[in-house]
Amino acid sequence: MHYDGVHRRGGIAFNREELSQILNVYGRKVASGEWRDYAIDILREKAVFSVFRRTTEVPLYRIEKAPKLSRRQGAYSVIAATGLILKRGHDLARVLRALDKGLRLVEC
Repeated sequence: MHYDGVHRRGGIAFNREELSQILNVYGRKVASGEWRDYAIDILREKAVFSVFRRTTEVPLYRIEKAPKLSRRQGAYSVIAATGLILKRGHDLARVLRALDKGLRLVEC
């Protein structure tokens, strides 16, 4: 199997570099206690990395790779549990930065 993003059986998959970037963010979020589980789905038209706070919940976020969209909006997107697209683009690292932004406690 080669890692150009296409799975042998026709499904789309994340390559090693993409998965490494995603797992780097995932590891930081697990260490901070925000995330606890993940799932990877290899589908015909896209690959999806879903992150969960608890295994029994719906995903907090979905990181999707959809090569069909690469010429227009970009192949990568981060989608919230509500379905809102937080960030979409051609560069996975830039798209993943949307997950680092969040509410922060401000002291008065």
